[in-house]
Amino acid sequence: MLDEIVRAGTRQRQDHLRKDYKENPEKALITDRARTKGGVYTDPFHGNVAIGKNEFGVVLPFGIHKAVGGYSDAPNPGDLLCAAIAACIDSTIRIISDRFNVKLMHLEVEVKGEVDVRGTLLVDRNVPVGFQSIKSQINIRAEEGTAEKVLQKILAAAEHSCVNLQTLISDVSIQTNVN
Repeated sequence: MLDEIVRAGTRQRQDHLRKDYKENPEKALITDRARTKGGVYTDPFHGNVAIGKNEFGVVLPFGIHKAVGGYSDAPNPGDLLCAAIAACIDSTIRIISDRFNVKLMHLEVEVKGEVDVRGTLLVDRNVPVGFQSIKSQINIRAEEGTAEKVLQKILAAAEHSCVNLQTLISDVSIQTNVN
């Protein structure tokens, strides 16, 4: 019974939005945000980042990896990027599974990013700054009787619809303004 309510809820929450966005595409534009807070005066290796809107936001501490001089005692910005990708893939798979009326028994998404820090520390200018590879591992199990073909369709649709994954694959422009 609860599964039926949740599935109906997903359709009820999304179907009217899909219709509205087809008729009014400007309503589909949203803004996500994060803002750093504190940590500037005393400690270059720690800070806080407020994620989301003020009334619903969460403040997370972050630290810097020991490979670039930090302490590795809190999630670092790379961890937060991997977390954003994992959360996006996970939620997208669950939403699409729900729309397909497929009950998931298990879902775990692990994302690992590999970076050679010689680039960021200017040790070797031939080493690019940034992740050299990002790998995701999806462990998924649907309820017994779910066709493998359906599960593959769900995964393909989720890869297509995952905002964070598609952003990294695309050539999105990033603009930095300084005051």
